[in-house]
Amino acid sequence: MSHRRLEYLHRNKIIYRRHPISDEPTQVFDWGEFYENGTHECYELFRSKAKITTYKSLKWHLLVLSYLNDLDDDEFSDLTLFICDKDNGFITFNIPPDLLDRVINEVLNINAIHAPKNKIRKVIFKDGCGLGINEKLRIVGSLIGRTKISKQLIYDAMLEINHNGELITVSKLAKVCGCSTRTIHRNMDKPLKNEKEYMNKYLHEKI
Repeated sequence: MSHRRLEYLHRNKIIYRRHPISDEPTQVFDWGEFYENGTHECYELFRSKAKITTYKSLKWHLLVLSYLNDLDDDEFSDLTLFICDKDNGFITFNIPPDLLDRVINEVLNINAIHAPKNKIRKVIFKDGCGLGINEKLRIVGSLIGRTKISKQLIYDAMLEINHNGELITVSKLAKVCGCSTRTIHRNMDKPLKNEKEYMNKYLHEKI
């Protein structure tokens, strides 16, 4: 199965996306919000078409789900079992039962009051805002600024390209950011390169 069975999350009222609740946006638009200094409070699980490929990523997703939802131990275990069933389209690997039990216990033993570490975001679009990818990327570029190509601009561009179901390439990023491919190469550090490979690798995965 290549697609995620998100209907299970909807049916059980599982929160997996949440916009900032404490950080105040610098500007509010019909399409979304802009945070000049960035925010770590935006959680958008399963927005990217890339799937969970590592135990580290799995644990982070489970920590976020635990943080965003008021679940008892049994409810969290049921949710984890569903997410970790490869046939449900969330992960790319099979997990041995003993290891799965250990992951569940580790997450349950972590205080869910504290927000899990999260990437900073500056431009956040509303779901169903009606904008196409080119319009979104023009907004990202104009708000973050193109006088200096930042890692944040590149990352936001990668998110929107991936969300639109397109393969992320350096040439596409250069076009979006209004710069040369050489500039993109110069500003892409190892974490960004890894993120690009991760998003691309499982974009069109068929299981």
